[in-house]
Amino acid sequence: MHIESTSIPDVKRVIPQVFKDNRGHFFESYHSDKFKTLGIHTVFVQDNQSVSVQGTLRGLHFQTPPFAQAKLVQVTQGSVVDVAVDIRKNSPSYGQWVMEELNENNHHMLYIPEGFAHGFYVLSETATLLYKCSNVYSKAHEGHLIWNDPNLAIQWPLINGKAPLLSDKDQIKNLFDLK
Repeated sequence: MHIESTSIPDVKRVIPQVFKDNRGHFFESYHSDKFKTLGIHTVFVQDNQSVSVQGTLRGLHFQTPPFAQAKLVQVTQGSVVDVAVDIRKNSPSYGQWVMEELNENNHHMLYIPEGFAHGFYVLSETATLLYKCSNVYSKAHEGHLIWNDPNLAIQWPLINGKAPLLSDKDQIKNLFDLK
């Protein structure tokens, strides 16, 4: 397993060592001691699974302190583009975003620290995401940015240019001011 930096240094691409043979493949998706050795000391307390159809866009979600969450995101089936937006007001990369393709073939994971909004768009017919969180969910502390915020100008790879499938919540303008 090794870690690569993204365009925002605090967001990390995690690349596991995958062992393949005629039966399939095996890899460790999480090992606390190895993650600590690689510089990720986050303690994860909750695992989530999301199954979505092609064209679904979920996000950009975050939680505020004291329930802020770091996440370790992976795709076990299908393909998505995963996005992390820096919402830390005093950060040099405030308002910037990182986009990574995560899929069942590359086995890459994305480590997203606290202080980031997170979302993804499904490229394949369906996709299953698993993600670890460093804090439990708190409805009272949830927030979001709208997926097409012009201040962010995220270049979502919309299939055939069609509008994404969104939840009611994800269609509402930002509940967070990026200025």
